[in-house]
Amino acid sequence: MPLYEHVVLARQDATAQQVEALVEQYKGVIEAGGGKVTKTEMWGVKSLAFRIKKNRKAHFAFLNVDAPPAALTEVERQERINEDVLRFMTIRVEEHEEGPSAMMQKRDRDERREREGFGGGFGGGGFGGGRFDRGDRGDRGDRPRRDRPRDADADSVSEEN
Repeated sequence: MPLYEHVVLARQDATAQQVEALVEQYKGVIEAGGGKVTKTEMWGVKSLAFRIKKNRKAHFAFLNVDAPPAALTEVERQERINEDVLRFMTIRVEEHEEGPSAMMQKRDRDERREREGFGGGFGGGGFGGGRFDRGDRGDRGDRPRRDRPRDADADSVSEEN
């Protein structure tokens, strides 16, 4: 049977339990169609690059699927009908990757960094998550204020007219 990777984006308003129930429902459809889901990952709520149906964030769920195309077609049909599903994407792959996906590896790495005290924050860079200590920079003095960008042509024209 063909192998697929399937990602579902659900509304942020839905609870984590509702999203898990949604994924279980789709797993049941795949199994009823003669396939099986080999791995399921809940990636959590993530920001979207652009608004989708007035949502700026979504719950992400990932499934590794080993099923006939008809089973995936039925799952996609049900996802189109469901109002909680913002988007979905199915990709056919040659083989499933072993171990956690790249998204789960990133989450583990980020959590480990936070525990060790290298959390994000402004400035970041692995230096305690804050800005660098700049020490005493001293007074910058009285500088002329520029209200508008300087025009190169205005400098070359003399005011002797």
